[in-house]
Amino acid sequence: AKQASASAQYVETSPEKRNIVNSYSADGTITAADTYTVKPMVKGTVLTADFEVGDTVSKGNVLYTIDSSAMASSVEKAQLSLEQAQSSYDDAVDAQYIRSSVRGTVASLKVKAGDVVTAGQEVAVVRDDSTLLLTLDFPAADAASYSVGQSVDVTIDGTFESTTGTIQSISGADSLSSGNLAVRSVVIAVPNPGTLNTAMSGTASINGVSAMGSAHFTCQYEQTITASASGTVAALCVKDTALIQLSSSSLTKQVKSASNSLRSAELSLDDSQRSMEDYTITSPISGTIIEKDVKVGDTVGSSSSTTETMCVIYDLSYLEMTLNVDELDILDIAVGQKAEITADAIDGQTFEGVVTSISSAGTTTGGTTTYPVTIRIDETGSLMPGMNATAVIDIASAEDALSIPSYAVVRGNYVLVTKDSPSAVNADTSMNAPDGYVFVKVTTGISDDDYIAVTSGLEEGDTIAYDSASASKSSSDEQMGFPGGGMSGGGGPGGGSRAPGGGF
Repeated sequence: AKQASASAQYVETSPEKRNIVNSYSADGTITAADTYTVKPMVKGTVLTADFEVGDTVSKGNVLYTIDSSAMASSVEKAQLSLEQAQSSYDDAVDAQYIRSSVRGTVASLKVKAGDVVTAGQEVAVVRDDSTLLLTLDFPAADAASYSVGQSVDVTIDGTFESTTGTIQSISGADSLSSGNLAVRSVVIAVPNPGTLNTAMSGTASINGVSAMGSAHFTCQYEQTITASASGTVAALCVKDTALIQLSSSSLTKQVKSASNSLRSAELSLDDSQRSMEDYTITSPISGTIIEKDVKVGDTVGSSSSTTETMCVIYDLSYLEMTLNVDELDILDIAVGQKAEITADAIDGQTFEGVVTSISSAGTTTGGTTTYPVTIRIDETGSLMPGMNATAVIDIASAEDALSIPSYAVVRGNYVLVTKDSPSAVNADTSMNAPDGYVFVKVTTGISDDDYIAVTSGLEEGDTIAYDSASASKSSSDEQMGFPGGGMSGGGGPGGGSRAPGGGF
């Protein structure tokens, strides 16, 4: 501490309660909430472009359609290739099974699981006994009047049970029976209720005329099944038309190869269909068209196109402003803080914003690091993207705080008070003060450009004093850009604020 100069001119005032706001101020450029540049993904001629600059579009609205005739042919070819691959795969899978071409009863199986069969080997006999056939001779004179589909009364030999059948066919020529009677052969189809078999015989009558004798029932269809490929019998299926499943390395390779070809064809078709979607260009965001560079008839997607940028869309539902905040100040900024925005192009208006994000990706230039801080502006008024603006962020505030002029606080957080002030009883006697004054140690809070909050050490009834020359010097420093680097205020002693005499 030094003896105060006798020639110093002191200004006296009293602590007062006031609202103090500590702010950070910086410049930036107004930008749209979102910007999207539409570019072509395919080559072709533009067929439609039903919008103009200034139009408002919604997400998903069609902007452009491009001639897709060439791609449509590619999609059709891919579809055909897929169908062929599917057929080849089905054939490869089917080759593992020995199947019957008729439905019926397996009369015999000539192989068992584990047997090795060769192509062409007989493996089973299948009979369709759902309908049995009965072939009988009738007098030619009567048979000439019969017709296919006509009902027939059938009698089972031995049990004399009766059933009904239908004429399936009639021979066209007469023949002689053993008694030299002209007869014609009639084939009768008899539905099998499950009790008939080929070991049984029967006779029939048509229109009251009985057959010349009886005959054994025969199956309507009978098939001898042979193996179409060589392999080992993996399983006896006897399910649907598959009777036997074969396994072999060659069959497995065929199925795997066919499966790969099928998958490749599926992917090719998917790619072609997705490419078709690129010929219809929709708006990726809701917003306003601010630039249209391609019109109907232009060719896009090649070096001969008019431009690779087709149009530009701005989302103007809200605006944003990005500030580059110095590393010394970034810790004072927080998401949710309010900001007051003023634009150079709009006099007399302020807009409210809020800090929405603080990036941790700093940029270092000349030994100084800055961090991007984004401010969102919902009530945009006349603001437009591209305008230069200033944002003032309220970092901290104190309402009804006991405060004094900032330059009244000297280094060490001391304030000069008159000896008759109530707080003079707390004078620091180690500090030499001018006549009629003492130094009192205080605790300070936030500050703005002019005032600093005093949280302890002073009261409203005190009279403080400060050197008017120091106040002028501090004001001159501030006008020249000192101190703070954009801070309006500075936080008081311990936070970078000014001290009387030009000190920090």
